[in-house]
Amino acid sequence: MKKIVIAADSFKGSLTAAEACEIIAREARLLFPQAEVIELPVADGGEGLVPVVLQNLGGELRTIRSHDPLGRPIHAAYARLESGAAVIEMAAAAGLPLLSKTELDPTKTSTVGVGELILDAIESGANPILVGLGGSATVDGGVGAARALGMRFLDRWGGAVTSAGELSSIAEVDLLEFSSLNYAGKIIFLTDVNNPLCGANGAAAVFGPQKGASPAQVAQLDQGLGRLAAVVARTSGLELKDLPGMGAAGGFALPFVAFMGAELRGGIDFVLDLLEFERKLVGTDLVITGEGRTDAQSAMGKAISAVSRRASAAGVRVAVISGALGEGAERILELGVSDLVQAMPEGQALEDAMANAADNLAAAARGYLAALM
Repeated sequence: MKKIVIAADSFKGSLTAAEACEIIAREARLLFPQAEVIELPVADGGEGLVPVVLQNLGGELRTIRSHDPLGRPIHAAYARLESGAAVIEMAAAAGLPLLSKTELDPTKTSTVGVGELILDAIESGANPILVGLGGSATVDGGVGAARALGMRFLDRWGGAVTSAGELSSIAEVDLLEFSSLNYAGKIIFLTDVNNPLCGANGAAAVFGPQKGASPAQVAQLDQGLGRLAAVVARTSGLELKDLPGMGAAGGFALPFVAFMGAELRGGIDFVLDLLEFERKLVGTDLVITGEGRTDAQSAMGKAISAVSRRASAAGVRVAVISGALGEGAERILELGVSDLVQAMPEGQALEDAMANAADNLAAAARGYLAALM
């Protein structure tokens, strides 16, 4: 074997993408010392996007004063690349980990902190601005973030609508202050879901419960997002609520697509293009990818699915080594994966598996690679 590419995603809760790649690569170098082994950590646009991009493309972290989903002051960081682009993880200022379980309430949480990160990137001259949509605690249709850029969402009495729970009262959008921002660059939102904004498959119904929404709040949020979309459509002339991906991160991209010409793109494919994945596949004999848990959803746009699809299309053997294999994991084989390996030993408790993730992954990689010799 002459060349091996390790392109793993993060093992959420236990290993970063870089750590997972390093562990597998170490075993590959021991067993195939003559081979060129390339570590290529990947991310699908959600959490982990910034370190992956920085490691592969170079740049620096920029930290600013911002606010968390409940409006509390925090320091949040984003990446400025050597190319002049900015890369922002929505979760840095609106993520679930910023709140305790008792604080989860998407009728109250806001994306204002993400807007502050975007505004800083705009004012510092970044272009394009890439925003990874994932891991958010919000379902506010991007209203909080848009307010940070000067957009105003008003009720019929002219009062400001500032929370997701009030979206149903929106009557108009005031763009007067926003118009002075005059950003001529490009904003690109990266997502790994195709959900529309509203309805049974929309932002509130599908993602609201995991952010703390009760059934009654899901209905309230869905109605509010529908009202927001209608007012935005009347103001911009664009009907966006059924656009695939608009439901990502609580409908975050809606005002930016409507009033700033922002784009929605598949996160992992955009990231793989950014990392020049096809070029790195030239001459490769084996690609190893993986994630914390592989199940039926993994084949539906997650990072390892895109890695597997592209590597298989290039005629390269693909192996998936993941922390655990759940129901439907075998669907990833339909994308051209040759080998599917679980790192967690049979019978090991999940808590123990998380604590021993590095050792488990090393052992699984060692066993798999040794069998290829």
